[in-house]
Amino acid sequence: MTHSEIAQHRLVSHKLDEVSHNSPQEILRHFGAMQAQDYAMAKWAIGSRCHATEKEIEEAVNSGKIIKTHILRPTWHFVAADDIYWMLDLSGPLVQKLIYPAAEKYGLDQKKLDSYNSDLQKILSGGNHLTREEIMQELHIKKTSSLDYMTAVIMMNAELAGLVCNGKMKGKQHTYALLEERVSKPKTTLTQEEGLAKLMQIYFESRGPATLSDFSKWSGFSITICKPVINAIKLHVECITIDNQQYWLGKDTGNKNNFKEKVHFIAGFDEFLISYKSREASILLEDQSKVFTKNGIFKPVILENGKVIGTWKRTIKKDHAKIETQFFNETETSKKAILFKEIKRFENYLETKIVIE
Repeated sequence: MTHSEIAQHRLVSHKLDEVSHNSPQEILRHFGAMQAQDYAMAKWAIGSRCHATEKEIEEAVNSGKIIKTHILRPTWHFVAADDIYWMLDLSGPLVQKLIYPAAEKYGLDQKKLDSYNSDLQKILSGGNHLTREEIMQELHIKKTSSLDYMTAVIMMNAELAGLVCNGKMKGKQHTYALLEERVSKPKTTLTQEEGLAKLMQIYFESRGPATLSDFSKWSGFSITICKPVINAIKLHVECITIDNQQYWLGKDTGNKNNFKEKVHFIAGFDEFLISYKSREASILLEDQSKVFTKNGIFKPVILENGKVIGTWKRTIKKDHAKIETQFFNETETSKKAILFKEIKRFENYLETKIVIE
């Protein structure tokens, strides 16, 4: 299997080969978790895979069908409400360990963090949805640039402990709410091994073909911990060898031999790129610096049959949205005509006119 074939198989796994009729929360259940620190782009990452509009996805977030919180690696993710508790049980303690060194810099030991969690329980109880600034006022922590990261650590710790998650938007401001008031706790729990096996199966079914190293990078769990767990899901996934390396993928990834020639423009930080340790299947080495920076900022990109051929950005105007494209090669400008065919979906998603430049 060549890099091009890997990329094409991944289009199917990622539900990018054709638009799904799934709801936004069903898309999230397929992926387990989708990176979401860029809120606008994270919504499009869901919207590019289903028929939902941006407003419908926002409603799913506001209503608690989709949860936005810190999980897996210490960054924001979208997670389906059905999956939030078992995933927090699995990854929360691991990610908390990663933020403790930062907490200690601000004199936040475990006792102090627990005290803040107790205060947050009281402040947010009864359906209160407050912005971080409002919460810090209640905690009597003054807003200063030097303490901004300290407040982030306090809230991240509370998220990873399963205490808080996103609340309803206040205009353009994000809020926090008590997780138990948004999503009821399940009656049963998974062991760590069961949870890791479930996460691993979701990963390979939604992102395969991929390696165990890819899963380790994406999930945050070490290869040593992951290796024994692969045996628990072998009945549900396929293994193929490419260049003497094992790749895993779901047994049902659609019609793998009937790929449609297609151009996509996908979100910044989209799982199609962020999910892998090595991204050579979709991006030439010489183009990677044009797509993501050394400190991990991923631009929105244009895909042709799973290969990155350029980048794009959007600007929201009063009565339309402007999209600017930048192709890596002069000859790729011809792809603009194909992109115009795909732009109708983005118009439907934003519910506004699109202008491409």
